[in-house]
Amino acid sequence: MPFVISQGVLEAVHQYQTATIATGGAVILGDGLAQDYATIWRTQPQVRTVVSFLARNIAQLGIHVYRRLSDVDRERLADHPLMTLLARPNPFTTRYRLIEALVSDLAIYDNAILAKTTTAVPALVRLDPRYVTPISSNQFTVETYRYRGTTGYRDIPAAQVVHFRGYNPEDNRWGCSPMETLRRILAEEYQASQYREQLWRNGARLMGYLKRPVDAPEWGSTARERFRRSWQEQYTGTGGRAGGTPILEDGMEFVPASVTPEAAQYIEARKLTREEVASSFHIPLPMVGILDHATYSNITEQHKNLYQDTLGPWLTMITEELHLQLLPDFPDATDVYLEFNLAEKLRGSFEEQAAQLQTATGAPWMTRNEARARVNLPQIEGGDELVTPLNVLTGGQASPTDTAPEPKTVLATATRLLEGVTR
Repeated sequence: MPFVISQGVLEAVHQYQTATIATGGAVILGDGLAQDYATIWRTQPQVRTVVSFLARNIAQLGIHVYRRLSDVDRERLADHPLMTLLARPNPFTTRYRLIEALVSDLAIYDNAILAKTTTAVPALVRLDPRYVTPISSNQFTVETYRYRGTTGYRDIPAAQVVHFRGYNPEDNRWGCSPMETLRRILAEEYQASQYREQLWRNGARLMGYLKRPVDAPEWGSTARERFRRSWQEQYTGTGGRAGGTPILEDGMEFVPASVTPEAAQYIEARKLTREEVASSFHIPLPMVGILDHATYSNITEQHKNLYQDTLGPWLTMITEELHLQLLPDFPDATDVYLEFNLAEKLRGSFEEQAAQLQTATGAPWMTRNEARARVNLPQIEGGDELVTPLNVLTGGQASPTDTAPEPKTVLATATRLLEGVTR
């Protein structure tokens, strides 16, 4: 593959290029059956559980715009045009819905596309990746995005599109859906679901056959038909005799000829599917309801790691793409950057925060009126002053929650106080 480089800049690549990129995709689940990625998300509960978990947890995080003043100082820009755009992407979409759809598209298709409107008021509109075809003359950049509709198509220049995409070793311009990697496990889940559905449609009764001894009396056609009709009334349909106790004749024996639910390991198979799907998105298993080895301590730690190791790369990718493809559209972009409000999720419970702050300050950090406001009680007179317990003032303690001081220390402190009163 020869490259042409001029003054350190890549000028051209002499390689055959395709005009468009194939964006459609389907997973073959059985003989003659293929489902696209959207149908898989809609029909496979394990996929929807994991994708929704990612999308909802990222969408609930606030995203803020800051200006870097120095290495140790920054200013939050609540009225920056980019902040206004993200807070209200368009007249019919909230920030939460936009981020939720963005992450869901990335998780399902490994691509998410937002179109920038060219009207007087800036807006962002989600484009369904199923109907988008990138058009390119090289393998590095996309020049036009063709969006197909019921009445035709529209070509949108790349400058009017914000394209989020994952890694694809075969093509740098378009992501590779995780559904392709999960193809076999999803096909197994589909076949197992089909079997369970057929089993319940047949009343969830055992399948098998009746074995009649060789030396049993010969059956006439009338007796054989009577027995067949009686058996079907008890074990098929929804009649009043369905599910009754069978009465076998002439030493007959029922021989099961089906796989029992225990032998088929339905629960284990469904759990395995969710484990594989969750693992492909690097989500801790207890976060999606798999609690086999979960304890209070490891769930707490995994919840913290969720926003550091699992969602951290997603948040970094989203903010950097917005910074690269959207921020330059605004005139005020010098030292401006975006950041998800991740610290709010990592602060821990209120009890943990209260203990840390009290230890750090060495005294109560909340007034009585502030505490009353948390439980919707009215303010009281004199409740705006911080109250410092006596054991902090006279007991030599760093915090009201510390242990009691040594008896000698208490005695010496009390003696000094009494001497002062006497004088």
